[in-house]
Amino acid sequence: MIKPNEEVFKYYFYFIQERMNIFWNKYEENYPLTRDPTLQSYKFTNVYRAMDRVSQYLIKNVIYSDEKFSDKDVLFRIIVFKIFNKFETWEYLESEIGEISLENFNLKHINNALLARKVSNPIFNNAYMMTGTHSLYNHLNYKHEKWLQMVKDELIGQSVIDKIIDATSLSDTFDHLRGCSFIGDFLAYQYAIDMNYSNVINFSEDSFVKAGIGSIRGIKKCFGNASSASYSNEDIIKFTQENFEYYQTKFDFDEFKPLFGRAPTLIDLQNCFCETDKLLRVKMPDLQVQNKRIKQRYKETPKSLELFFPPKWNINNNIERLSLAP
Repeated sequence: MIKPNEEVFKYYFYFIQERMNIFWNKYEENYPLTRDPTLQSYKFTNVYRAMDRVSQYLIKNVIYSDEKFSDKDVLFRIIVFKIFNKFETWEYLESEIGEISLENFNLKHINNALLARKVSNPIFNNAYMMTGTHSLYNHLNYKHEKWLQMVKDELIGQSVIDKIIDATSLSDTFDHLRGCSFIGDFLAYQYAIDMNYSNVINFSEDSFVKAGIGSIRGIKKCFGNASSASYSNEDIIKFTQENFEYYQTKFDFDEFKPLFGRAPTLIDLQNCFCETDKLLRVKMPDLQVQNKRIKQRYKETPKSLELFFPPKWNINNNIERLSLAP
């Protein structure tokens, strides 16, 4: 039987409620956003993955920017954007080569443009540690060259994009991506979720989950020995979803206001374990599971929130009805 350490697990639900309150306070321009000094000082991602600014940019400006793109183009655009995960790099590339598509995927042109860019500007977002080696690409000098060559040789050349279009499940999509060079479990799951934002594939986010390294640390802190051979980390994430309302009530964190009526899905709950791990480094510093200090300080961004979600979620109209200032 899965049983959490409730003294620790309560911080998971505290984080979810307080972080969501920060979002609503910012959206409605209620200040201060929070009185929690840890959440004031350090950067924590949103409860819902799709709310983060990079995901919002991906959805609005990469996936749903124009209906003229084919299904293959849409998935290709997603993977190119996610390699760098940085909208400044995406905008730079489109300014240099035009709208990114399979038709204008000229490796030499793109690589030269990125070489010029990286002299004075970082081209990768440091949110994802994209490591890995593969003998097929050892002759290339730069990380971006290796990744883009992999896209050409494997996602295009070995028809991985076509296989994803024909996928029958989210886990099937994950498996196709996982077979590519440099793409481990974490990135395969993240990329599968990104592709699932599009209309090319359409699977429930509650049908499959894969725990990342940060999430596993949070799970170990909240569940201790329960996350052993008897139960997988994914089992525990699903247990959390199945018992979400029970523990919200038990810990007295049942004032959580969901995202325009959309309940958190497995990807969101997985991410929240990662963020809870970070929170616990301050709240319960003696509870050590490969502890590292929180590195990223919170900085208020001047850009307004202009939310847009995959239309198939049917929540964009709810945003308009609330008539809240962006």
